[in-house]
Amino acid sequence: MLDNVKADIARYTEATGTHWLRYVLTQQGAWATIEYRYSHWVRHHCKYKILQILLKYFGWFWHKAVQLSTGINIDSDAEIGKGLFIAHFGCIFIAGQVKMGERCNINQGVTLGWSGRGDNKGCPILGDRVYVGAGAKVVGKVTVGSDVAIGANAVVTKDVPDNAVVGGIPARIINYNGSSDFIEWRD
Repeated sequence: MLDNVKADIARYTEATGTHWLRYVLTQQGAWATIEYRYSHWVRHHCKYKILQILLKYFGWFWHKAVQLSTGINIDSDAEIGKGLFIAHFGCIFIAGQVKMGERCNINQGVTLGWSGRGDNKGCPILGDRVYVGAGAKVVGKVTVGSDVAIGANAVVTKDVPDNAVVGGIPARIINYNGSSDFIEWRD
């Protein structure tokens, strides 16, 4: 858990040049990310049942406080790789079965959620270094490749290959320039 939190904070400090403590104290994206990391660890890695129950109650209150103050709801069942960067807070929803790779960027108004019928019902799987623009929706059992940029207000309901840039409603491939211009990271 701590390695993931350190990687999340490092992504922000690299992108903005601010001190890590300022990020933790003032950025709503940090509050939501750290709360998610805590709740995910308690739910999936805490081995002592009595301790897990106590920590879950604390986590539930913390989750509600973060949700109400930031408008960000990240379900503790989601699987999110290290280095998550939430650029702006507000109206962000990440469902419980979402899988997201490392060093992804999420902007305000984004939904990563359930949709579909029958065999197509499910949640999205996002690769590494995916940029999700403001207001974008990625719904249903879709796979988004690595190094993908999803444009603002796009609605993604079909699979997206690696290095694609998509936009529109429904989202269509615009080019194959990828997300490298939108995501900063150190290897």
